[in-house]
Amino acid sequence: MMKTFYKLLVVVFILSACEPSANNQQEKYNEQYRSKVHFSSETGWANDPNGMVYYDGEYHLFFQHNPDTTIWGPMHWGHAVSKDLIHWEQLPIALYPDSLGWIFSGSAVIDWENTSGLGENGVPPMVAIFTYHNRELENTGTDKFQYQGIAYSLDKGCSWTKYENNPVLPNPGIRDFRDPKVMWHPESEKWIMTLAVLDHINFYSSPNLIDWTLESEFGTGIGAHGGVWECPDLFPLQIEGTDEIKWVLLVSINPGGPNGGSATQYFVGEFDGHVFEPHGEKTKWLDYGKDNYAGVTWSDIPDEDGRRILIGWMNNWQYANKIPTSVWRGAFTLPRTLELTEIYHDYLLVSHPVKELNKIKLDTKEIPTSKIEEEMEINLKPEYPMEIDLSFNTGNNTAINFGERFGIQFANDKNELVKIGYDNLNKLFFIDRSNCGWDSPNQEFAGIHYAPYVVSSPSLDIKLIIDESSVELFAVDGLVVMTEQFFSNEKFTMISLFSEKGEVELLKGNISKLSSIW
Repeated sequence: MMKTFYKLLVVVFILSACEPSANNQQEKYNEQYRSKVHFSSETGWANDPNGMVYYDGEYHLFFQHNPDTTIWGPMHWGHAVSKDLIHWEQLPIALYPDSLGWIFSGSAVIDWENTSGLGENGVPPMVAIFTYHNRELENTGTDKFQYQGIAYSLDKGCSWTKYENNPVLPNPGIRDFRDPKVMWHPESEKWIMTLAVLDHINFYSSPNLIDWTLESEFGTGIGAHGGVWECPDLFPLQIEGTDEIKWVLLVSINPGGPNGGSATQYFVGEFDGHVFEPHGEKTKWLDYGKDNYAGVTWSDIPDEDGRRILIGWMNNWQYANKIPTSVWRGAFTLPRTLELTEIYHDYLLVSHPVKELNKIKLDTKEIPTSKIEEEMEINLKPEYPMEIDLSFNTGNNTAINFGERFGIQFANDKNELVKIGYDNLNKLFFIDRSNCGWDSPNQEFAGIHYAPYVVSSPSLDIKLIIDESSVELFAVDGLVVMTEQFFSNEKFTMISLFSEKGEVELLKGNISKLSSIW
């Protein structure tokens, strides 16, 4: 009965493929806390971004999706497309569960040379590689309930056919065996699969996306191991200002993040098609905020563009199922361009909001230059969403009256607030949402969260993207990033600059209104 049900669902999907939902997105996307410049599913639960691939002018975003409730459950692949990484159109569900299991996380590629043999009439297949999660097998006590399958599309992702001989990579007896991220490695002329296995990574190779061979393992004794490893990604990046290429390996971990719960670490090193060799053993974090997880990058970005673009799930497993949204639960970060820089005798990732965000900037208002002591309200009515750019004078930070903590805060008449800034005493960026309104059931939401950084320049620049219920901080030209949600009972109506136990000078500041993408 269940198999027949899912087959019927697939038939219904194919008949209606690539027809947008009949619901008017503009009307639906007005609930309290609904993001206005961040993608979220019209209804239901959403988590990890999956299968991001660029093809024929469109950025595809698939995602873990439970269409029936706002709680994590039977996983499908939801589907949305964008022509500019900013405005999104949600399409019908791409992949439904079937007799082999639920559809967990994975990736997608364009098989340009038809190595898989799944293309037809000169059309290269779009191939999705994903984890099947078989709950029935899991309930029997076996560890072999996760394995990798593929599906393919010949109509730009509108309809999908699952490979008849799935799984293509059976489970060898490992409980956590999931989240395949696949790329073409031109030097070895092979597909490389980066797979999360327990608390390490397995690398597999294939000539055709169907037959896979284990190449090597990575991760034992290196990096953070506070929880299971998930949602990996491996890609090359050119070091900024040089012709040198390094390989970056992203690995999400839950729990074990620097501020508790979910987070994403990364490693920089060399990859030869067989083995990944890291430079150094220091644990590095992609984003120090509580709410950026499972982020991976788009495949098949054209060479003439050349960017490495990432998007993450804007949530944390500590409270993800309980955040106080209504018909939807789970938004995504802004797409970000990743760059690699060599600084402080290390290789570090730098993140910036994609340049396409400038398309939705409306009027920009200047914040007057001033010296702030205690608190100074900005005489501008907040209009969400918005971008705020601030530059503080840190050239005199040895002066006896220099503020110990300074930054910007958002507040309302209920005395709820969020404070964002820099702790000069302890050399930390921070986001303080300990009194932002929502009383988290498990007390893991409220608190002050930190990102370590010693400011050594004469000025400190901070960019903030503020949406209805989130803030993304990009400081020191994207070297420090923090993403956090907040759920105030009423909108924040007051914006103030502050300096605690001393003063700080604002060198320049701007607030730009952003138009809604819906």
